Amino acid sequence: MTLALERPDLVAVFAPEPPVAGTVAATPPRRGPVSHPQGPGLEVVGAGAQVPLATGGTIEYANLDHGASAPALRAVRDTVDALLDRYASVHRGAGWHSKVCTSLYEGSREPVRSFVGGRPEDAVIFTRHTTDSFNLLAHCLPPRTTVVVFETEHHAALLPWSAERAPESAQRRVVRVPAPEAAEHAVDLVDDALRRRRPGPALLVITGASNVTGEIWPVAELARVARARGARVALDAAQLAPHRPFSITELGVDYVALSGHKLYAPYGAGALVGRADWLAAAPPYLIGGGATASVTAEGTEYKPLPDRHEAGSPNVPGAVALATACHVLATADRESLAQAESALTETLRRGLAAIPGVTVHALFGERADSIGVATFTVAGQPAAVVAAALSAEHGIGVRDGAFCAHPLVRKLLGAAGCADSSNGQALRASVGLGTTTEHVQRLVHAVEAIAERGPRLRYVVRDGRPVPAVDGRELPVIAPWQK
Repeated sequence: MTLALERPDLVAVFAPEPPVAGTVAATPPRRGPVSHPQGPGLEVVGAGAQVPLATGGTIEYANLDHGASAPALRAVRDTVDALLDRYASVHRGAGWHSKVCTSLYEGSREPVRSFVGGRPEDAVIFTRHTTDSFNLLAHCLPPRTTVVVFETEHHAALLPWSAERAPESAQRRVVRVPAPEAAEHAVDLVDDALRRRRPGPALLVITGASNVTGEIWPVAELARVARARGARVALDAAQLAPHRPFSITELGVDYVALSGHKLYAPYGAGALVGRADWLAAAPPYLIGGGATASVTAEGTEYKPLPDRHEAGSPNVPGAVALATACHVLATADRESLAQAESALTETLRRGLAAIPGVTVHALFGERADSIGVATFTVAGQPAAVVAAALSAEHGIGVRDGAFCAHPLVRKLLGAAGCADSSNGQALRASVGLGTTTEHVQRLVHAVEAIAERGPRLRYVVRDGRPVPAVDGRELPVIAPWQK
């Protein structure tokens, strides 16, 4: 897909200068960091929005919290809006709108399967998000399954396998692997854990990209070791999918989970894609309408996949939104997107690391390949106060806390010698399609000022969060029940 670039700061990287007449065109020199392309289909809703400052006036919102949730692509919103004009129940409705929605809902599975490089026979189950997807897979594990998972995982991938949650008859065992020192160390740890496991089915759960550090994990190598040890592999692609193309077929992965709200489709849907046998053999994840084939006094028969695990009225707008985002991203120039993100990430990481008192945290080292995420701490400044000041004084949105990865954040802060490592509180900045160079530079300058002099305003805690002690801003009235 050719991107029609609309902003001058993009031209430097994506549009080479024309050669002088009579000369041979040379490779253009590498330019400075730029914004993400905002070509047809890649525009995000809310880009350029103004937000009020507690110090007075307004400023363009710098959304550096894409790692938590991403705004909708305009193409996604337009598709959902068109669907809502014709919305009706799916599958058993006889009306025209029901037929339209059924076609859209069932047709949404293929763009999702294709986006993750799924096999033709792979099941595509629509869920609410990655957490829901992994809880579904945990429900479907065969008896005596050993689950191997790194302690560094997001809680959505770390916790659903708990033996305490499974019925006693499942005889499930969970092996938590300690944080690796390097990517190659991760492969050795997995090989050792799988070698030592008891006989029976095994599942390795791994992330594609860390939601804390942004580092890319060696998925193909880990999957190769798992296959050699007779284990299946489940990939958490919630962070990877918005940033890098991948194929579970080429990687040798059996299951993949992702979330629409990370993928510019925040309409409440996610997906689990993968081998059908374990999913088909398990009882329904939820029991109710939609999953049943027959209900009599003698018993209940359930439908085959995918309906078997999609009980209740499905989230049709969410599934269509997810499929639309997958299609738009799959047909975009992802190499160009990766180049732009790499430049922004370099500016972000180097800028923060150069500030006295600021530590940028990494598991595999600063040279590891990563998506556009940087987790950092500011010496002497509570993370929550820094985040509040960045918002109130600079119009910047970041995340603070432990990012649903408490063991990893505590380890990173402890390794860096942070004074409050036991509390496990840090800041995370994450870039996305709406991020511009100015946003990143504004963050770096703001953090530098806070690290040197502290916030300009005084902050107090209200409802558990730091806020400016004096703040004349009022939240906008959006919903009718707010009036």
